Amino acid sequence: MIISGSASTSLAASLSSHSKIPLGKTTHQFFPDGEFIIQTNFQGDHGIIVAATRSASDHLELLQLQDAVREAGATNITTILPYMGYARQDTVFESGQPLSARAMARSIGTGTDKVIIVNPHKNIVCDYFGVPAIALDASSILAQTLPFDLENPLFLAPDSGAISLAESIRDSYGGGDIDYFEKKRISSTEVHISPNTVDVTGRDVICVDDIISTGTTTSKSASILRDRGAKKIFVTCIHAILVAGARKMLFDSGIDAIYTTDTIATPETKVSVAPLLAKIL
Repeated sequence: MIISGSASTSLAASLSSHSKIPLGKTTHQFFPDGEFIIQTNFQGDHGIIVAATRSASDHLELLQLQDAVREAGATNITTILPYMGYARQDTVFESGQPLSARAMARSIGTGTDKVIIVNPHKNIVCDYFGVPAIALDASSILAQTLPFDLENPLFLAPDSGAISLAESIRDSYGGGDIDYFEKKRISSTEVHISPNTVDVTGRDVICVDDIISTGTTTSKSASILRDRGAKKIFVTCIHAILVAGARKMLFDSGIDAIYTTDTIATPETKVSVAPLLAKIL
């Protein structure tokens, strides 16, 4: 039976439809002190928990879901993380800081037998759970979101490390060139980008990324592309967090459209990762 976290109800329903695995129900009870408790109607031996952990509350809910499903009799639990919060905190910048990706993974790993993560920022996070964990690459389905008649398309990665992401989308689309922006992370909050020398005049440019949060880097890239004569600029990503003000910043920079998956449900969601997940369950 599939059990969904609050942040992944739509994806869980889609996964249930594609996999033919029944979808359970979950209710929440909230207490005056701010605590909450969940209850499920789980039945069976194999529990599949689908829960994006965008917030600390989502993370706590996931831990409760794992325990509730185990308490209800599950002998095997698979935890699907459509989006794993804190996964980008995979580097310690200063003495005394935690490796937060590892800390969060360890806590999740104690309540499950297997983990599936959709495009973690770095696959090394899979080593932190203490149970078998695999990273599912959903980049190829992003091509399905794009207009079919792109003009001399250029798939532009945010840095050299994301070239494979751009290549996957380009190959699935069926043609186009690849390039990238030089991006240097100064700290956990500051990123500096330097444009490459690619000619974008009159071309449709697709800015690709795994995660877009504040939109600052992408909007800077779009402004540079506009100044260089790009015809249209599209943004596509696996996880669209899009914190407050990000959408306005992106569209003010000259972006024509944003496309993303349902790992995080947003108005920009155009394609589901459910078929990919169903294949590996």
